[in-house]
Amino acid sequence: MSDGSAGLTLRDRLRGIAREVVKFGAVGALGLVVNVLVFNVCRQSASLAPVRSGVIATSAAIAANYLGNRYWVYRHRDKTRASREAGLFLLFSGVGMVIENGALALSHYGFGFTSPLADNIAKNVVGLGLGALFRFWSYRTWVFRAAGDTVGAAATAAPAPDTSRAG
Repeated sequence: MSDGSAGLTLRDRLRGIAREVVKFGAVGALGLVVNVLVFNVCRQSASLAPVRSGVIATSAAIAANYLGNRYWVYRHRDKTRASREAGLFLLFSGVGMVIENGALALSHYGFGFTSPLADNIAKNVVGLGLGALFRFWSYRTWVFRAAGDTVGAAATAAPAPDTSRAG
């Protein structure tokens, strides 16, 4: 692995991932707050349409999440390809948004669970949970890569052949 974890024990690696998950969750919680606040300001104070308010709010949350992830969660990761990183972040954020709203659409239109509670559970619990898992995996694997990691996912690299035995 090229992220400096080759000499770490499994326990050390798990601790590092746990810290990363907590930081990622904190950034996500901030993004949720930004999303809710901006949406309600747009809807209530500026009287914008719901979809327009949602797009503005989601864009603000994605920007806040990018800054939090780049400069806090993954600050130690490779920073040499900022435009590529930002593009991938937007791509994977978009996929996460589709996952969230796909869960809502499946619940609401596919299964007929149309109450406000069912919609909130589908989108904000199931969809957001699945979207967050996808985002965590994709951001750490493809967006905020370890310096020198050309594959994107160190776990997918083939193990080096055992050359310790002669013959």
